[in-house]
Amino acid sequence: MKDLVLLPGWGFDARVWQPLAKLLAKDFRIHATTESLPAGVDAVVCGWSLGALTAMQAALNQPEKIARLFLIGATPRFVQSPDWPHGQPPGLLDSFAAAVAADPRTALRRFAALLNQGDDESRRLTRELTAALASDTSPATLAAGLDILRDTDLRQQVNRIRQPVLLLHGARDALIPLAAAEWLLEHLPDARLEVFPGTAHAVFLAQPERCAQLLASFAYGPTPQTFASPGSPLKGQETLGTARRVSDE
Repeated sequence: MKDLVLLPGWGFDARVWQPLAKLLAKDFRIHATTESLPAGVDAVVCGWSLGALTAMQAALNQPEKIARLFLIGATPRFVQSPDWPHGQPPGLLDSFAAAVAADPRTALRRFAALLNQGDDESRRLTRELTAALASDTSPATLAAGLDILRDTDLRQQVNRIRQPVLLLHGARDALIPLAAAEWLLEHLPDARLEVFPGTAHAVFLAQPERCAQLLASFAYGPTPQTFASPGSPLKGQETLGTARRVSDE
């Protein structure tokens, strides 16, 4: 049985993974954490949003601990810049920082609703995400997560991530645009992208059965032939089959 590390997004703790973890409990030893990887594991690491940034950073810093990466709603850089249009304006983080300082719980509830804008299941998902908000709502803890989102930029480093990567992204994700995942697909040496129609940022809650099936198949199956080998000139998007995409009709 393989180890599976689950890294949540900003403002959430391990409870956000409960629907997915229940489906995967028979296949994995599950470690839900918000920070460092467990000691002595060669794990499949699943990160969502801020957790996906953490997972990629861990793959760069501790590659011996990670067998494969399963990244949900991922981006190499959260904040917009002149050379990165696929992010959020810095003012969004500034407004959340001010809201967190004033009333952390209200700020998190607002954030939970923001994540689901445009999702076919937005009302259900907002209820589920609100119930899974982090129990530690200290302004210092939340501000530290916002600092990571503001300051992290992995664009110059992701080509050194050699583990196979499966990207999952909602076609209607307004927080981290699909274009960010498409950029990762092109620049990660071994990557594949699954796009979920009708979903926004929390695809693992919108379609937990589908996500569980993909994760288990990815973790236990042989490395798909559509993955490019490290250093291959066909890196990232070598064929249309590499990005197994579902259009948002």
